[in-house]
Amino acid sequence: MTSSDLERRQDDAATLRLLRDGELTVEGRLVDASNATLLGALTLDGVSARCVYKPVRGERPLWDFPDGTLAGREVSAYLVSRATGWDLVPPTVLRDGPFGPGSCQLWIDEPDDAEPLVGFVPAEAVPPRWFPVAAARDDDGAAYALAHADDPRLARLAVLDAVINNADRKGGHVLLGADDRLYGVDHGVSFHVEDKLRTVLWGWAGRELPPDALEMLADLTVRLGGELGGELAEHLTIREVAELTARVGRLRDGGRFPQPPQDWPAMPWPPM
Repeated sequence: MTSSDLERRQDDAATLRLLRDGELTVEGRLVDASNATLLGALTLDGVSARCVYKPVRGERPLWDFPDGTLAGREVSAYLVSRATGWDLVPPTVLRDGPFGPGSCQLWIDEPDDAEPLVGFVPAEAVPPRWFPVAAARDDDGAAYALAHADDPRLARLAVLDAVINNADRKGGHVLLGADDRLYGVDHGVSFHVEDKLRTVLWGWAGRELPPDALEMLADLTVRLGGELGGELAEHLTIREVAELTARVGRLRDGGRFPQPPQDWPAMPWPPM
């Protein structure tokens, strides 16, 4: 572990304490979310930060995920992300709040000049080193492409999504924070035992995984058999943890990014 890695982990430990123990005040609601997603402010020992608080009681019932489990899946995504060493998911905890237990995740401020890595672009003007993944038209009939950058940070996020079986990787769930760090958010519909991968990041489909991803998957297999598996068992079922371990093994052995499913919608709706 490098000194910068150590410093970041120390910062994360302080952030986790703030998320768990800080006084949480709700400031408003993010109205575009399908479940109750609240913007909050945290304060502890003179330190403050903003957060996203998702109370369990505000989760909309889903036909394919057990009621009251989405907050735990948010935390599980953070735990797996942390174990990869890639730190793609903002620090997230399960805690009590003004509307009861729920997930509490550090708010990520995107710089005003952050360049988007996913979006709709004119079909005839897809930027260099971008992958078009779907065709679209605007209200006037002009041709557009849903596309994303061929960026190694996004590639890592695509691997993480395959690992956690993320059923909702929208373009709007990809954030750029300070120092060009990339984050993925909104992982409540992940870790299903059936293949439900839905994502806008299909640009690498079928391509070989990079060496760092293969190394990560091998290490993650070991961690799932130890402390990480125990941490996840607090939020997921035994079968879900077992299938996660099997999914990691299949990705490692196959050595390639997954292909879009044939019997399940390949992209979330709306995609952004």
